[in-house]
Amino acid sequence: MTLERVATVGTVIFEVNGSPVEATPQPGQCLRTLLRDHEHFEVKKGCDTGDCGACTVQVDGTPVHSCIYPAYRAAGKQITTAAGLGQPGNLAPVQQRFVDAAGFQCGFCTPGMVVTAAAIEADADTTRANGVDASFSTDPDELPRLLKGNLCRCTGYRSINDAIRGQHTPPAGSCHVAPEREHAETSSLGPVRTTGRATPEPASAGAGSTGSASTGRVATSESTTDHSTTSRTIGPVGTSAGAIAGERVVSGLEPYTLDVSVAGLLHLAVLGSPHAHARIRSLDASKAARLPGVHRVLTHADSPTTLFSTARHESRFDDPDDTLVFDQTLRFRGQRVAAVVADSVAIAEAACRLIDVEYELLDAVFDPRLAALPGAPLVHGDKDPVVSRLADPGRNLVAELHGEFGDVAAGLAEATTVISGSWQTQRISHTHLETHGTIGWIDGDRLVLRTSSQVPFLVQKEICRLFDLDPAGVRVFTARVGGGFGGKQELLTEDLVTLAVLSTGQPVQYEFTRTDELTIAPVRHPFAIDVTLGATADGRLTALKLGVLADTGAYGNHGPGVMFHGTSESVALYNVPNKRVDAQSVYTNNPPSGAFRGYGLGQIIFAIESALDDLARELEMDPFELRRLNSVQPGDPLVVTHEEGPDLVFGSYGLDQCLDLAESALGRGNRSVVPVGAQWKVGSGMASSMIATTPPRGHRSQASVQLLAGGRYLVRVGTTEFGNGTTTVHAQIAATALHTSVDRIDLVHSDTDAAGYDSGAFGSAGVVVAGKAVLAAATALAESLVGAAASCSGLGEVDWQLEREGLRATGTVVTLDDLAAWAAANDVDLTAMRREDGALRSLAFNVHAFRVAVNTDTGEVRILQSIQAADAGFVMNPEQCRGQIEGGVAQALGTALFEEIVLDGAGAVTTRVLRNYHVPQLVDLPVTEVYFAESHDVLGPFGAKSMSESTFNPVAPALANAIRDAIGIRPTELPMSRDRIWRLLHG
Repeated sequence: MTLERVATVGTVIFEVNGSPVEATPQPGQCLRTLLRDHEHFEVKKGCDTGDCGACTVQVDGTPVHSCIYPAYRAAGKQITTAAGLGQPGNLAPVQQRFVDAAGFQCGFCTPGMVVTAAAIEADADTTRANGVDASFSTDPDELPRLLKGNLCRCTGYRSINDAIRGQHTPPAGSCHVAPEREHAETSSLGPVRTTGRATPEPASAGAGSTGSASTGRVATSESTTDHSTTSRTIGPVGTSAGAIAGERVVSGLEPYTLDVSVAGLLHLAVLGSPHAHARIRSLDASKAARLPGVHRVLTHADSPTTLFSTARHESRFDDPDDTLVFDQTLRFRGQRVAAVVADSVAIAEAACRLIDVEYELLDAVFDPRLAALPGAPLVHGDKDPVVSRLADPGRNLVAELHGEFGDVAAGLAEATTVISGSWQTQRISHTHLETHGTIGWIDGDRLVLRTSSQVPFLVQKEICRLFDLDPAGVRVFTARVGGGFGGKQELLTEDLVTLAVLSTGQPVQYEFTRTDELTIAPVRHPFAIDVTLGATADGRLTALKLGVLADTGAYGNHGPGVMFHGTSESVALYNVPNKRVDAQSVYTNNPPSGAFRGYGLGQIIFAIESALDDLARELEMDPFELRRLNSVQPGDPLVVTHEEGPDLVFGSYGLDQCLDLAESALGRGNRSVVPVGAQWKVGSGMASSMIATTPPRGHRSQASVQLLAGGRYLVRVGTTEFGNGTTTVHAQIAATALHTSVDRIDLVHSDTDAAGYDSGAFGSAGVVVAGKAVLAAATALAESLVGAAASCSGLGEVDWQLEREGLRATGTVVTLDDLAAWAAANDVDLTAMRREDGALRSLAFNVHAFRVAVNTDTGEVRILQSIQAADAGFVMNPEQCRGQIEGGVAQALGTALFEEIVLDGAGAVTTRVLRNYHVPQLVDLPVTEVYFAESHDVLGPFGAKSMSESTFNPVAPALANAIRDAIGIRPTELPMSRDRIWRLLHG
């Protein structure tokens, strides 16, 4: 291609991945949107402010953020995207290393990350060709500097760092292999550690029983289907199989929600409220409607009158019905006032500015401590508490819990040492790099929604309820979802798109901006927590008193669940004869809070584990020993304000091993160098956590497995892949049960038309619920194949052995192709379907430990060693599970040290762009040593437990305890940012 030829006025000529492009950019258009206009969907949108790097492309070999690169400057340039580096089957070396190192999870950041990495590598090659060693290979600080423009929310960066450097960091960290384990048996993750106390054998509770409350409800192998036999664990499960979509992800060709071209697509923009509390007196949209390119203006006059909650659970009654699609009363800044549907986003936004609105300002409340007091402005005072399922809207109470087990006053009187304190956690943005977005259209007489959701089936149910639609006439599905962390367990865009599609009859897209994500999308609930602990001189706890105030914001989505869950396993972890919990979740006129990784546990655990550390210090007792002495064990009751119900059982137990593993690793150290200077103070700390492996009150999943021609199998399962790795693990499960390899497994998931029902990808249910359904279906199909082989061959019920290519018996082989052909000819359906209801829940445990150095002059916290020991049961995919742990730790460190959605005191968010909201970068994070306890869970498939949420919970208190150990002052507020630590030290 010759780029020098003269373009027509307004057009630019350039190359993309070696192909010529002639385009006419719109005034002010950036290169990112121009490339996507030409269907280069490998170029992602994460921020549009040049902060995240998801849109990175190379311009003449130099990586740039295409979201801030003017489109007209592409004239005469050679643009290279991830797809131009290499494609599936012909990857570039750097792309292959990302696949090999599992250098991604959701993968939304990966195309941009790979483009940057390729440029770094090319620069290093040039440097080496000139006889100089490549700096990023020899200088450990250089790569973090070079990657500062690329964010990853999922991985914690260790695997990305390994991919770029072409190395493998062992799970014990880059600096240390324990001397006693240098010659130990090795797994795919490095040294196998067998330290820790033996896992207790489950106590027999009788056939078909889950035990009783008095025995701590120890699950037995008779209480559920046991898939632990050796023959079924020989196969792909337990190996670090690579992600099924890996080659497509690293080349940018794995489609996400909006990576599709739809003819005649219209775009939706929203006019948000400028006030924290107001009523719409009048609204005139006539000027907006007359703007060329506008198709429809939607207001409260068009809204369904059905109340709902944006939160999604298996039971819709878990959350209060307090929301309308459009409401005449506005309860937080940014709430929808009107929406415009137009030919482009720019036209829709321009039309929003033409809408004239007269507001009646209402009194507002922003302090949750004042919200429940008599005379406070009422946020939802118009709601019927029975209809909307609210504790007391006349006091702004969404939900409350008051209960006591034993006698706390007596327990405190018995104690020789009493510790009390108050803790505060902050608002956190999920910061999944793919923002919320939905495309909707009419297909025949059916509504179709392609959406970025963790819960497509629950979205379908609520959309049908809101708009009085027949479920048979509504399809909801997802492509790959670019992260969630609980933030996409909501219905935030689908309702507006549905209204717009039904109103116009045309395809409509609504995409959140990053500012929308930071200002109007639900955040992690901020908690104020009071803890009082009493203990005897030998360290036995006598009383635990907990007070909780949660700010659920302007709407109650997830408010009750986060409050109840937060005060559950955090309290039940410890054997305390006397416990009291007083908790309230209150409305304010702040932005709504919602579901976030850990679902309330992280906030409460931060306070309780910090208080336990103070108690250990007062008792002059080792904090690990204090936990060993007081933690529940199989046979103990699980108590909050009462003994928990029979659905929660000890399916296995690995907390004792986790404590030993973390303590041993902390004692060994990792040879990190303590910074020089008297201003640096060193300390260590730890914390424990417990979490149920499945949400309460059931979590349903249906899976089917079918034999296809060519010896392949098709797995259909409704759960969503958003970086949790479920598609890979489901393929491993099916392949193991069917005695084949992962590459023979095809998957269809997350589609209400094409897969079985699934409650959704939340509560870490993807393996222990959906995976269990997949295993049951695959096992049933394997049995059906034996019967089919018997009929097909005429040999009858002999000892058939299922193998990769077919079934073998007495020297006869029936190939899978023969079986498929026989089944087709005889109208036999070789498909098996099974369901799992998640009625029984097990418990997972995590222990985190840190060694830190704190600069008393500046408040800087430098992490010298980070350790997590995890009770994951049988580890289905060690590298993937390790990545989930590292990613959870990284997100928790962001919460602990940097991140905060800041409000101005009047309901307005001031952290409106990513550069003002500190998502951890590579330079901010240590390599966390990961250790797995050796346990086998009788409830999980092959003995596995969930391990996506639990990793987050003990990190912040462990770090707080280490900082307290270093400086002698207790941090009680998150984030523990440099300025806050400095103020603690200097008043």
